[in-house]
Amino acid sequence: MGKTALGPDDGARSRSGSPVPPQETARPPSEGTAQAETAQAEPAPAGETGSAARPDRIPLRPYLIIGAALCAVYFLYASFQYARFDSPSWDLGIFEQEVRAYAGFHAPVVDIKGPGYLILGDHFSPAVALLVPLYWIWPSAVALLFAQAALFALSAVLVGHTVQQVLGGRYGPWVTVAYGLSWGIQEAVKADFHEIALAVPLIALVCRALLTERWSAAVLWALPLVLVKEDLGLTVAAVGLVLFVLGQRFRGTLLAVTGCCAFVLTVFVLIPAASSAGGYDYWKKIDTDGRQHVSTLDAALGAFGSPVKIEMLVFLFGITAFMALRSPLVLLVLPTLGWRLLSQDENHWGMVWHYSAVLMPMVFLAMADGIRRSRTSRRPWLVSFAHVAVPVTVGIAFAMTQHLPLRELLRPETYRADARTYAAREAMEAIPVGARVETDIALMAHLTADRTVYWIGGAPGTAPDIVAFSMDADWARSIQDPAVYATQLHPEATYRLKLRTGSYVVVERIPTTTG
Repeated sequence: MGKTALGPDDGARSRSGSPVPPQETARPPSEGTAQAETAQAEPAPAGETGSAARPDRIPLRPYLIIGAALCAVYFLYASFQYARFDSPSWDLGIFEQEVRAYAGFHAPVVDIKGPGYLILGDHFSPAVALLVPLYWIWPSAVALLFAQAALFALSAVLVGHTVQQVLGGRYGPWVTVAYGLSWGIQEAVKADFHEIALAVPLIALVCRALLTERWSAAVLWALPLVLVKEDLGLTVAAVGLVLFVLGQRFRGTLLAVTGCCAFVLTVFVLIPAASSAGGYDYWKKIDTDGRQHVSTLDAALGAFGSPVKIEMLVFLFGITAFMALRSPLVLLVLPTLGWRLLSQDENHWGMVWHYSAVLMPMVFLAMADGIRRSRTSRRPWLVSFAHVAVPVTVGIAFAMTQHLPLRELLRPETYRADARTYAAREAMEAIPVGARVETDIALMAHLTADRTVYWIGGAPGTAPDIVAFSMDADWARSIQDPAVYATQLHPEATYRLKLRTGSYVVVERIPTTTG
């Protein structure tokens, strides 16, 4: 397989990547040197998009400015969503409890998942501990939202800078913006913090190293992925497969074996050892549809059986004008797509939530490689399309933004607190600092920093000090008396209504008297 990047040892290749004719390579050394110096001194035409650029000649400042702007936009959206008590799931509270435990040099116990629940028995993500220094400075769930915004913005800088290095021209900053506004990143921002935020820039660095033929760097950037989440061991194996395809057979084989071994170790040994259930709970996402068992064959046959899955695949590759399919780097998407398509959980199928964020640097940098390969194709139409693929990608990104989460920043109501928000704040003030609280999604992430928080109905036998939740939640609408409901959850204690404001109720435990 031919080289995938121009480097200082590419003396037998022209700037366009095609072999230099034999008569040109036979020039006297002095003549060749003089012409090379002249070529280096001559700037590339402003509109040139067909020649790669050396990384030390690409100014970093424009990318840092765009990255800072993206970070601000992500954090603005996430922080206003948090301030409006609109967290879409319990995950932000879970990760805040995990990081808080690490920050206190304790085992990562997450009471939201169950009293005394060791989170490493759920997902293996010890890399989350890297956020501890930030949490020491800023002990709040909001700090995690900022960290995720910064990590996503960093990945955008890496992707855009690499695209300019690979393709040349001046499209790099535009790709930075297109990537930053891509649906996978926007939906991940909306989904609050997840551990995959740590993986996204690592994957961008892996793809960058592969495109620039820094094979050892690709291996070294890939290895930490096994500490971010257990399924990423298979992604590491996929990096090994790409290395093998690109001619690095020894490195590729070794990395593929390492990734597979890491996956087996975490899923079959480490997670079961930390889990109270003694196994890996997420297998049932593949072999169970509701309460019905699904065979592996049926799961495989149904991998493409939903229009939601097909839509996700079309938009995944469509945002790159399908040029990502021209690159071996597209193989990196297979592990993540594989478990998602096999899953019986509909949340894994579509374009929402955070599951596609790790795929964005893969497909955008695969696009850059696909464009580079297509420029020397024997098919004239493909060569022509390669020259407009980047503008098409940018146009798609801007068009899709009209239907994605960040559009909310253009609406005035995003910046105004409504009656529901004021009611939630009042409910928060009625919950003492240090109390043990059983609550639902709305208040959860706001309480974890300085209270012990349990999931509503998930803490039997604890008799928490406070039970607080929103009566607007679907599961709560049938509750007639919140105090009676709390007593039913914890028959060992008695509760009374402390506050009802808007849709929020705060129920407190009645102290037992000793006579």
